[in-house]
Amino acid sequence: MAKILVLYYSSYGHVEQMAYAAAQGAQAAGAQVDIKRVPELVPSEIAERSGYHLDQQAPIAKPEELSKYDAILFGAPTRFGMMAAQMKNFLDQCGGLWANGELIGKAAGVFTSSATQHGGQESTLLNFHTVLLHFGFVVVGLPYSFTGQMALDQVTGCSPYGASTIAGGDGKRQPSELELAGARFQGEHLAKIAKKLSQP
Repeated sequence: MAKILVLYYSSYGHVEQMAYAAAQGAQAAGAQVDIKRVPELVPSEIAERSGYHLDQQAPIAKPEELSKYDAILFGAPTRFGMMAAQMKNFLDQCGGLWANGELIGKAAGVFTSSATQHGGQESTLLNFHTVLLHFGFVVVGLPYSFTGQMALDQVTGCSPYGASTIAGGDGKRQPSELELAGARFQGEHLAKIAKKLSQP
């Protein structure tokens, strides 16, 4: 049984919903799954004034915990075409894991959210992959066997680089069933690959 961590940051709850869907997919593949989040960096008064979703139940992760897992699925919203600073700050604290090669050969993937359909989802996923490769992860995307990413009858996220959702400029749009299905598919796909990689 592969041990999977779904690690996310979510300001308004969109990425959080995708995280739980991804965890469902990994569990469906028989994996043991933990869901954790990275710490908030925005001062509480600003976060409250900005309408941040602050009652998230997932526990806060610690960098040293990452090495305990066979695979990690990271979720972070897009900020100007790159991962949110909260996630990058967390990863920047993982230098010890990098120095000791503790993440080399483990599977990892990424999912994201942006305000608009062309708001930097693909660039966020791709530049996140760069970080994963520096750590030595085996990068797992969202293959075209998830045919939902080719849908033309609705506005939707998802690409071969990872699952994604579109929040809308005011954040009111919630992940669609198709986008959640993409996250579940990616979670299941990652868990299957992690199981193969962890076998002696």
